[in-house]
Amino acid sequence: TGVAWKWFLDPGLGLEQTLHQWGWTSFHFDWIKNKDFVIYTVVIAGVWQASGFIMAMFLAGLRGIDGEIMKAAQIDGATTFQLYRRIVIPLLRPIFLSAFIVLAHLAIKSYDLVVALTSGGPGGSAWLPSNFMYEYTFKRNEMAVGSASAVIMLMTIVAIIVPYLYSELREKPR
Repeated sequence: TGVAWKWFLDPGLGLEQTLHQWGWTSFHFDWIKNKDFVIYTVVIAGVWQASGFIMAMFLAGLRGIDGEIMKAAQIDGATTFQLYRRIVIPLLRPIFLSAFIVLAHLAIKSYDLVVALTSGGPGGSAWLPSNFMYEYTFKRNEMAVGSASAVIMLMTIVAIIVPYLYSELREKPR
């Protein structure tokens, strides 16, 4: 994904070149070289990268909803909004939980995307914790700092995911 987006945003052969061929010669923007904008470019590419998998998860969840439940609710007079609010969304809660966990994990460890797209960005402006960990562990050979940053990454992921898991999986009063 990172390489594809790098080509797409390349001024010589990507979106900018296409716009110039269409007559928009005044359009110029440094998508990857602008330190204030590079992190947004990485986020957009990350959303693009994860969207297919997340969409497949939700489609599988929707296919798993029994049509008889929907028909019974319609016979009982439920509107489309009520069908989604009272049946579809509650039945998709496990999918929402799985998607949240996957996205939280991907957001913290997107080392490959940052390196392929920006090589860390101008002045390290697109660095994520995983880039810091790799830099100190393998390039600077400071194993203690790299290990500490890996532990901090793990604690961050746990701090994000555990409260959400707890709130979603605890027994709800009926």
